[in-house]
Amino acid sequence: MRRLTIAMLALLLLSLGSAAVMAQQTHLVQRGETLFRIATQYGVTVAEIAQANGMSEPYIIHFGNQLTIPVPGGAPAPAPGPDPAPAQPAGTATHTVQRGENLAVIAAQYNTNYIELARLNGIADPYILHVGQVLQVPAPAGTTAPPPAAEPAPAPQPATGTYTVQRGDSLATIAAKFNINYFELARLNGITNPDVLRVGQVLQVPGAPPPAPEPAPGQAPLGQAPPSTANVGGFELGGQVLSFAHPGHMKHARMTWVKRQVKWHGESAGSFQHMIDGAHAQGFKVLLSVIGDKNAIAGNPGGYYQSFASFLSQLARGGADAIEVWNEMNIDREWPAGHISGSNYVQMLSAAYHAIKSANPGTMVISGAPAPTGFFQGCGPNGSDDDCYMRQMAAAGAANVMDCVGIHYNAGIVPPDATSGAAVGSSGHYSWYLPRMMSLYRGFFPSKPLCITELGYLSGEGYGELPGGFAWASGNSVAEQAAWLAGAVHRTRGSGYVRMMIVWNVDATYWADDPQAGYAIVRPGGGCPACDSLRVAMGG
Repeated sequence: MRRLTIAMLALLLLSLGSAAVMAQQTHLVQRGETLFRIATQYGVTVAEIAQANGMSEPYIIHFGNQLTIPVPGGAPAPAPGPDPAPAQPAGTATHTVQRGENLAVIAAQYNTNYIELARLNGIADPYILHVGQVLQVPAPAGTTAPPPAAEPAPAPQPATGTYTVQRGDSLATIAAKFNINYFELARLNGITNPDVLRVGQVLQVPGAPPPAPEPAPGQAPLGQAPPSTANVGGFELGGQVLSFAHPGHMKHARMTWVKRQVKWHGESAGSFQHMIDGAHAQGFKVLLSVIGDKNAIAGNPGGYYQSFASFLSQLARGGADAIEVWNEMNIDREWPAGHISGSNYVQMLSAAYHAIKSANPGTMVISGAPAPTGFFQGCGPNGSDDDCYMRQMAAAGAANVMDCVGIHYNAGIVPPDATSGAAVGSSGHYSWYLPRMMSLYRGFFPSKPLCITELGYLSGEGYGELPGGFAWASGNSVAEQAAWLAGAVHRTRGSGYVRMMIVWNVDATYWADDPQAGYAIVRPGGGCPACDSLRVAMGG
């Protein structure tokens, strides 16, 4: 974890470059489209579309949005006006989203709940709104709006059946089994909080439950996958360790993964075999986050990528269940200055992916997670903001050479469902908010799951005053750390697209300029309040 970049956020200035002289046309957003995909279709940049539509980062689009598309080589495009109000059904009014609002807050203003408000507006992810977005809302009491017309009869559906919630289920994963949106499933069952289910709860679902898949020959039953099938299955929880001294705490928290960092300087893979064997002996799957010598990259990039890939293949052959290829490669502390770019990294990732899969097809390949930052104000060879860097990776074809998208979130000073309100000067930046981070990264790679390989909340309780670069977390208590980690589990499990969440960290004791011990869930004295809350969040 490279937390110094968090302090850089205080210097954040979000800006867009000058617009080129362009004509314009319109595009209606379809399901599954991203701004990057649309920009590629029309031969323009994401920034040009964003500027033409008055969008600010993070760039969020929704199914049904109408976008102005600048067309190169034409007449100057007129300045965009505010989003037009959608046609207003009888019995409804409109609400323009203001800075700091979320769907739940808006729903409370109109005496409804956010499930209904999401349904009314066709919103697939209720945690993502943008300032200026126009929503349909129930008409306030006492208005002269005509009574609502009867809703049209729904399309014929299979007969309703039932499904009993199992350990590890989320509403999103259940909905996917029955080919239904999880907000519709919530509405069908009168659920007002889709993040909360209980084992044994009986849900109404369309049609009969699908049959359980038969395991392939030699494959363990679902939920008991051996290390060689680590890339198969649903959400799992793990922790990053420095000494692996508390496996009992980790098992109590229902962790099934342990993350270790490998720093390679030419050694054989056998030098690190004890990390793999030690995890397996304790009943854990092991994720190795592997970095090497950044200076060697600068000297001979192509040759180094191949040598590094060969080393990773040996780790895979030794039984590594997952490998994260490098770490925070968008900053010069991790990657050589002058060579920082997403396309350069994808060359390394491609070599690593093919070498790992040749050695052990069951080893999951996770892309290195960039450092979340807005310090660089774009992409440059000496440092890059993570959103810009991820765009470069996507354009270079990273989706074809990874199983999971690496992501880090460690700037938490608000609950994990918050999308605004951080008490810092750069509070508008997405990296303070877990839902916005998840949505942003998902948008770049919609066909790939996310692997949150570092997620932590810093608390100085029990240690003393935080060093200056981390003063933003001075108000965090250990109780909040425990509650927010549990909330992050609910958030990530419920998304339906997060494969794993690794808690940063379990057992660090270092407390100085880089207060790693403040992130540790095993606190001074040996207690682990977060282990109890995580256990509950994982189903007890």
